[in-house]
Amino acid sequence: MSDAARPSPALVTQDAVRPLPRLALWLLCAAYALPGVFGRDPWKNADLAAFGQMLALAEGRAPWMAPALGGVPTDAALLPHWLGAAFIALTSPWLAPTVAARLPFALLLVGTLVATWYACYHLARTEAAQPLPLAFGGQADTVDYARALADAAVLALLATLGLLQLGHETTPELAQLAAVAGLLWALAAAPYRPRGARLGLLLALPALAGSGAPALAVAMGAAGALVCWRSAYAQVRPLAPWLLAATVLAALLAWLLHTWLWRMVPTLAWPQARQFGRMLLWFAWPLWPLAGWTLWRWRGHWGRRHLSVPLVLAGVALLGSAGMGGSDRALLLALPGLAVLAAFALPTLKRHASAAGDWFSVFAFTGSALFVWFMYLAMHSGWPAKPAANVAKLAPGFVPSFSLPALVLALLCSLAWAWLVRWRTGRHRAALWKSLVLPAGGVALVWALLMTLWLPLLDYARSYRPHVERLARHVQAGECIAAPGLPLSLTAALEVHGRWRVERAADAAQGLCPLRLHSSPRGTVPPEPQGWREVARERRPTDSDEITLLYRRR
Repeated sequence: MSDAARPSPALVTQDAVRPLPRLALWLLCAAYALPGVFGRDPWKNADLAAFGQMLALAEGRAPWMAPALGGVPTDAALLPHWLGAAFIALTSPWLAPTVAARLPFALLLVGTLVATWYACYHLARTEAAQPLPLAFGGQADTVDYARALADAAVLALLATLGLLQLGHETTPELAQLAAVAGLLWALAAAPYRPRGARLGLLLALPALAGSGAPALAVAMGAAGALVCWRSAYAQVRPLAPWLLAATVLAALLAWLLHTWLWRMVPTLAWPQARQFGRMLLWFAWPLWPLAGWTLWRWRGHWGRRHLSVPLVLAGVALLGSAGMGGSDRALLLALPGLAVLAAFALPTLKRHASAAGDWFSVFAFTGSALFVWFMYLAMHSGWPAKPAANVAKLAPGFVPSFSLPALVLALLCSLAWAWLVRWRTGRHRAALWKSLVLPAGGVALVWALLMTLWLPLLDYARSYRPHVERLARHVQAGECIAAPGLPLSLTAALEVHGRWRVERAADAAQGLCPLRLHSSPRGTVPPEPQGWREVARERRPTDSDEITLLYRRR
């Protein structure tokens, strides 16, 4: 039986496609996107390294065509670093550089959510995606059905564990994610917005290549062209040449910006494959079980647009991640496609499976929220004594600081979660998106609590500022530090927090810098270099595996 002749597995009534209130969806997205933008330092490793390069560009310490740290070019993707540096330069001195750099990336995260919503909306309007008509009428309206599934796709993306931290960093991967979401929208909207789809292709693929993923841009462009060429929609097939042109443009841009980097491992051995499978289990939760259910229940429709478009883009990203030895940052690019596939599982999901997911979410996220509150009380009151002692042991030197606005926001988020649980169990029981409200709300709750109640502790544990403050006792203001081969994140920390001039070149020790810094794993401390004397041996308060040695020229 051909794909066109196979009946749809979905049976959906009009009552099941009632819309999710727009205000509730907007507030949920805001509660997810805004925490972490304000009031924290860049965290190690990639977040801090990227911000350090943006700040160097904005302050003129590095050329715009060659982002650098410690005076050494880093081969970084240009477009995301230009974006952050431009916002720092344009908003100085009204905004702190850390906030200014995060604002465009927060907008990229919001753009990813918007593009995913519209991509699912357009795909759900296709004929093959529609549910079966009911014998006595009352089946779902086409537009209402598409909106309900689009709401579900956004909720699924918000509930994804892998997006939580990487989606709040100022790294090129977030720009890549937004570009992939834009490509997904362009392919999905082709039957309805042909001109907009062409423009989207010409922007998304070069942006993906210029953000550091040219190989994936070329692969996704070629795969998307194949999908368009085989499409049953006459208005979609002419999009294939545009896709190929955008792919060529992406390859040329990558060549001009020197972003072609081959990061594939020669052979994918069993340990790498096992690591990739283990990471996929938690990183793409709860998308992968729902997407798998979609592919099974709609197994006769894989060639139809509502499955082939997200499946191809997600598949390319999954293969790229596996080929890089299980890279979580490459796997991030599969999330928009997996979220759309997950949404199409809901019309065929069994009631007991939906109920099990709700109960799991209630217990898991309520327990996580209570743990955050419990540890917060222990940090500030000293009771119970054992949890407070554990915090002091894991973060020696940390002094809790009280913030009334943070406490009020955390209380409001906790009350909103209690209301959401009650609202979910009391109304909208038949809505398609009901199974994803609690997972998305629970992830937003935990993230908001971490970014309010635990933010000082997390900043102390994941920022290099305490480490730089210890080094500052031995370094005078304005002194130059020779640090040949120093890791990028530590180099960025010295430049950002210490405001010192760092020379990271291989021959930096032969220069005129009076200080020399070396980072070494514990147990492998090198002998004192000739002509230098050791003045300090420091480590990050929450990291006992790495020691920083500071020398002064004799």
